[in-house]
Amino acid sequence: MVDEIGFAGQVALVTGGGNGVGRAHALELAARGARVVVNDLGIALDGSGAPIGAADRVVGEIRALGGEAIANGDSVTEAHGAQRMVRAALDQWGQLDIVVNNAGVLDTEPFETSTRDRDAHVVDTHLLGAMNVARAAWPVLIERGYGRMVNTSSGAIFGSPVGLAYQAAKGGVFALTRGLATAGVSHGVLVNAIMPTAYTRMTDQIPDEAFRAFMEARFTPERVARFAVVLAHASCTFSGEAFMVGGGRVARVLLGVSGGWVGSDPSPEDYRAELDAVMALGGASYPHDRLEEFGAYIGRLGFGSTELDFDGLVKGDER
Repeated sequence: MVDEIGFAGQVALVTGGGNGVGRAHALELAARGARVVVNDLGIALDGSGAPIGAADRVVGEIRALGGEAIANGDSVTEAHGAQRMVRAALDQWGQLDIVVNNAGVLDTEPFETSTRDRDAHVVDTHLLGAMNVARAAWPVLIERGYGRMVNTSSGAIFGSPVGLAYQAAKGGVFALTRGLATAGVSHGVLVNAIMPTAYTRMTDQIPDEAFRAFMEARFTPERVARFAVVLAHASCTFSGEAFMVGGGRVARVLLGVSGGWVGSDPSPEDYRAELDAVMALGGASYPHDRLEEFGAYIGRLGFGSTELDFDGLVKGDER
C-alpha cells in the first residue's frame, strides 16, 4: 500500500488560483482535504481589466465537490493585499500551512520595444508579488513552526529573445526560493519552486496549430499540480530546490559552479590564458547555499579554517 498524499486539517493559500495552473493547484489541494483560499483578480493575461469572478468560480467547483474554500480578490502587487489574503485564511480557519505563489501576467514583448512601466508591472507581479505574499505569510508559518511554500519560477530563466522582464522576474523567484529556504529550514518552513510548462491561457497564444493541439493534450495543468502537492506535503523534507514540471515529466534544476582556475595574483592576460580551465565542467559542484559555494574554494586560496559563520559571510562578503 502507498500512503496517499493528504492535507486534512490544513489550510492553503493559492495566488492566481482562478485559471490554468493556479486553478489546478487549488482543485488538487482541495480534493486531497485542504481548505483553500483561492486568490485571483480575474483579469486579462496582461494584467488589465476588472475582476470577472474567476476565484469565485473555482470556489464553487471546490464546494460542489464537497470541499471548503473561500475567494479572495486582492492583488499580490500590494503589500496590504497580500496581508489581507493571509488574514482571510486566519479569520476563516485560524491557521495557514501552505502557500503556493502562482500569480502572474503574460510578457512576450521584445526587449527593444518593452517599456519601463511594462517591465515594472511584470516584475511587480511575478517577483515582488511573491515576496509580498511570502512576507505576509512568513511570521504565521514561523510561529506555527511548520509550513510549505511552493513558488513559481520558469524555464524561461534559461533565456529567450522576448519577455526579458518575465525572465528576469522568474530568475528572481528562483533566487528568492533559495534565500527563503535558508531562512526557514530551522523553523520547519520548507520552500521549493516549480518551473511549469502547461497548456493555459498563456500558451494558447502559440501560433502553430499542431503543436498547440499537442500541448493541450499532453501538457495539462493537472500534471503540474500533481507534483506541486508533493512539495506542499508534510512528507517533503528538502528545501531550496527547483523542478521543471510538465507533460508528466519532472526534473531537478541545478545551479552549478565549475571547478574553475586559481592564480596567486593573476593579470588580465593570465585570466584569458586560462579561460579553457574556467569554462571546463570538470570538478563542478552544486552548492545548496552561498556559504557552501564560498567554502568550496577558499581553501584553494589559502584559508585554512573549515568553519565559516554564515551571518559574517553575508554581511561582509556580499556586494
